[in-house]
Amino acid sequence: MRRLLVSELEPAGQGVHRVISAEELSAGWRPDLQCLLLCQGPEDWQLFRRLRRNGLSIGAVSGKGIENGDVVAVRSDKPELMVLFRESDLHHALLLTNRCNSYCLMCSQPPTPQLDPWLMEEALAVVHHIRCSPVSLGLSGGEPLLLGASELRRLIALVAERHPSTRIDLLSNGRLLGQPSLAHTLLHRLEARLSWLVPLYGHADFLHDYVVQSPGAFDETLAGLLELQRHGQSIQLRIVLIAPVLESLPEICRFIARNLPFVSEVALMAAEPIGLALANRQLCEVDLAKWGDVLVESCQALRRGRVPFVFMNAPLCALPMDLWPAASRSISDWKQVYASECELCEVKARCCGLFAWHERGWQPTKIKPIRRVEA
Repeated sequence: MRRLLVSELEPAGQGVHRVISAEELSAGWRPDLQCLLLCQGPEDWQLFRRLRRNGLSIGAVSGKGIENGDVVAVRSDKPELMVLFRESDLHHALLLTNRCNSYCLMCSQPPTPQLDPWLMEEALAVVHHIRCSPVSLGLSGGEPLLLGASELRRLIALVAERHPSTRIDLLSNGRLLGQPSLAHTLLHRLEARLSWLVPLYGHADFLHDYVVQSPGAFDETLAGLLELQRHGQSIQLRIVLIAPVLESLPEICRFIARNLPFVSEVALMAAEPIGLALANRQLCEVDLAKWGDVLVESCQALRRGRVPFVFMNAPLCALPMDLWPAASRSISDWKQVYASECELCEVKARCCGLFAWHERGWQPTKIKPIRRVEA
């Protein structure tokens, strides 16, 4: 998330606020929200003081990089805002917990064992404060299912109520969904526009369980996928392209095409060079351009099974040109950068670019500008 240092801040209270401009104050202020007036000059601060004297519950802020409509968390110990939702972003996600029942080799956010219920309360407050409904909203962890079916359903219901046009993308390893009672509580007559993003890193237990560092995870994941299918849920399978997975990728894709043809899509994802991926660099750092034949063979297996697929986090210069139509500009706005080599690239506008921290990690291939594209 973005952290913004502010020049002046007087919050309306603790926790989550919506930033609102002076021009939209009369239409946008609500008593059930905590609002921060975005002050651009002395006149706005005078307006804020007058409103406060008249008893209006409102805060105020000034500083660079703050946008009207931002949903932010106020820091009590320093003049700083954490931007939890920004309307102008292409990608939106809320962190629900940092706990997890897997310990993946390439996890970008290593899990912690401590209970963190405040993250769910913060997520509920963010949903309540969002002004313009996003096209999609990601819910992630950690493992969100550790919060329990009832708690997770409460958040899903609030998103559906406040933002009925928004598609919810719920990132989960799916393991706990293999418990029929939990699956029933969470999924029975669930009306929300929901898609499940579930990782699968092997065609057999020895590989998947090794990657997620949890014995029995493969069988639990398959049981969870079958429960999702039984309840008519949309599923995107996610495969992170690290060395142990790439070595068996064609077999994994054939397994999916034969045994899981009901999934909506398979996402083939370059690893994010941060977190546990740095600790397991010898397994996670790969040059995707050197695996082009494997990627093509794997995608052919999915095509034969009529399973749609997409590439995520992979710049176009890392992929065979035949696979470019499947490449997505998937890296979140606040994480995305381009290398200096990209400035001369003729397909930069179509490319996802790189993670902002690639310089202290690695690039998914040797970045090179593409100068000419055949029609």
